[in-house]
Amino acid sequence: MRKCGLSLPVAEMSISLPEYPNKQEDNVLPIKRVCKDPVGSYEWKAGRTVDVSIVMPVYNASCWLPECLRGILDQDFTGSMELSVYDDASTDGSRVMVEKWKERLERRGISMVISGHDSAEPRGVGYAKNQAICQSSGLYLCFQDADDVMMPQRIRLQYEACQLHATSLIGCQVRRDPEGSTERYTRWINNISQDQLTSQVYTSHGPTVVMPTWFCSRDWFQRVGSFDEGGKGVPEDLLFFYQSVAQGGATHPRLGHALRKSPLLYLIPCFLETIWNLRVAFLQERVINQWKAFTIWNAGKQGRKLYRCLSHTNQKKVRAFCDVDENKIKKGFYTYEDSKERPKPKIPVLHYGNASPPYIICVKLDMTGGVFEENLKSLSLKEGVDYYHFN
Repeated sequence: MRKCGLSLPVAEMSISLPEYPNKQEDNVLPIKRVCKDPVGSYEWKAGRTVDVSIVMPVYNASCWLPECLRGILDQDFTGSMELSVYDDASTDGSRVMVEKWKERLERRGISMVISGHDSAEPRGVGYAKNQAICQSSGLYLCFQDADDVMMPQRIRLQYEACQLHATSLIGCQVRRDPEGSTERYTRWINNISQDQLTSQVYTSHGPTVVMPTWFCSRDWFQRVGSFDEGGKGVPEDLLFFYQSVAQGGATHPRLGHALRKSPLLYLIPCFLETIWNLRVAFLQERVINQWKAFTIWNAGKQGRKLYRCLSHTNQKKVRAFCDVDENKIKKGFYTYEDSKERPKPKIPVLHYGNASPPYIICVKLDMTGGVFEENLKSLSLKEGVDYYHFN
């Protein structure tokens, strides 16, 4: 589990919408909930609803839970809320700690539903999220990591935004504590534009709306589908995000700031390779399959790796690599040595100024002191049409 926290300070809100009054009991509508039993079948259940269910998987988070639960208690949202917790075999007393907060939350008007399992091993965050959603009853889902802290405005602002964007994943910007940890990643999250939420979904950073800030309608979640339950090594958030985008879902992250309390853990190599393969597959499906020809910007390691991972049909579409490295340009071409074709494919390597769009850009952003960004800007291209970022 990632050790991080979320907050939304008043001074840094980017929008401010009117509050919704409390819903009256007569206006509460029944909803059908779907839950998976241990053997994988589904049982539909009808029940009373609340406006927002806070969905919180828990695994050995006892040291962060007091601050996390205080953030939930302090929400200024005036609608009805519940906290749905699923404990994924914690061994540090996390479930007991959550249960101790039940009375305080209920006095605030926040109901709680909590369950879990005590197997020898956790079943994974995808499984835990699905179970927490199954047992919840909210018309809207607010995703909360147990080691996150949200400030009082989060649910109110995201709920109001979701009223206007029913087929969206609503997110927010982030802050880090300690300040400066994962600096480039945090800067990317906070400065990405609305259009780039779609055009940069193929980059190595993962979802353009960071998972611990997600908020969406239950209807949209059920339309997209549940989280993958493959467990360790499976990026369940990225898979869900890609499926949401593929079904036409929008993304809206510009609601405020979130505080993450500690650096992200390093990903194990198999996890990184899984993410790479998913990104390549989605890039081909959504972009490259529709192009007749294109250029890969970066004749180095990342650009060549992308080329090798493309389908044979899409490899044939690569008209050239482009770069600024004089040695690569002087050599004149890249030979695909692993190809079974004879003669082996040789792809030209050009200076970026002599190459033709569209481009798949395999150059890391924010790493060259602005030089790459200025080179790209000089070509007067449109992101999402003439180029897509992959790295």
